[in-house]
Amino acid sequence: MSEIVRAAALLGAGLCMGMGALGPGLGEGFTAGKACESIARSPENAGLITRTMLVGQAVSESTGIYSLVISLLLIFAV
Repeated sequence: MSEIVRAAALLGAGLCMGMGALGPGLGEGFTAGKACESIARSPENAGLITRTMLVGQAVSESTGIYSLVISLLLIFAV
């Protein structure tokens, strides 16, 4: 029975990382694209737009880090 639990935990860890990386990847790509469009429209605000983009991407990446932590817990705690 222990092998089934271990296999399920590893499968869950893989699914968690796969789904957990999908959202931040799409969000960060969308954010960077919109920031490039904004800088093209108003280059004088490039510094402010870049700073705001980086803060938004850091917040978006936190969900990916949470899924990494959960995956590591599934791999090593079970």
